[in-house]
Amino acid sequence: MGLSARIRTRDGWAVPHAVVTMTDMTGTQVLRAQADTDGDVQDATDLKPGPYTVIVTAVGYAPAASTALVTVSGRAEAGTVVLARQGGTELPPPGPWSIDPVHSSVGAVAQHLGISSVRGRFTRFSGRIDISEDVARSQVTATIEAASIDTGNEMRDGHLRSADFLDVESYPELTYRSTAVVPAGQDRWTVEGELTMRGVARPVALDLSYLGTGADPWGGTRAAFRATTELHREDFKMNYNQVVQAGIAAIGTTLRVELDIQAVQGAELPQM
Repeated sequence: MGLSARIRTRDGWAVPHAVVTMTDMTGTQVLRAQADTDGDVQDATDLKPGPYTVIVTAVGYAPAASTALVTVSGRAEAGTVVLARQGGTELPPPGPWSIDPVHSSVGAVAQHLGISSVRGRFTRFSGRIDISEDVARSQVTATIEAASIDTGNEMRDGHLRSADFLDVESYPELTYRSTAVVPAGQDRWTVEGELTMRGVARPVALDLSYLGTGADPWGGTRAAFRATTELHREDFKMNYNQVVQAGIAAIGTTLRVELDIQAVQGAELPQM
């Protein structure tokens, strides 16, 4: 007797906090149950044969409604009910996700001589993504070792570490802490936050795309993200420049930041 159902996200994740309400054709509520930790509902309420409406709700998701038919045995099978994030956007399941620096990259692109680009990356960094059931309250934190800058040229990297640019002796770390997560389209978000570099804190918004989740070879689960933003060097007191000719600066004042992130489910990275 009763109702059975499975509540999942579009990616197939369980929604353990989902609430299932069942009403008869007069609109009278006959059953109310909450999904277990696996997103499953098994309720033994005695139901009369006939058609019913099943409504599934969960914080951060758009409600879903369907029709279920109770058989003469007094049981109804609602099957798998898929909930979509409000606004049509998706993120991984709630909880902590640890950024894997081995399979992630933190890069920047600057214009050089007005005609080409120079690419660099930071090779040492760490971070964590805490996804809330109310996605807007999710948080991102990250720390980058300034001295790990690598552009493929030792002389240039030494100059970037100097007081003209990153000043790594005085400011060994760059930090980022989010303040809000705002839906921006299908599988896209704007992460608003504060970047601290050279001891200067400035608001920086990341244009974030969620690329999906999957199992890894070490028994874990990974989520992939890509994020971009633009920074202005002068905002962080990096005013050095050299004019080479006709007013053309050797290094552009705008940096395009490109982040390709893999995060592993859990508060700590697994030993591999």
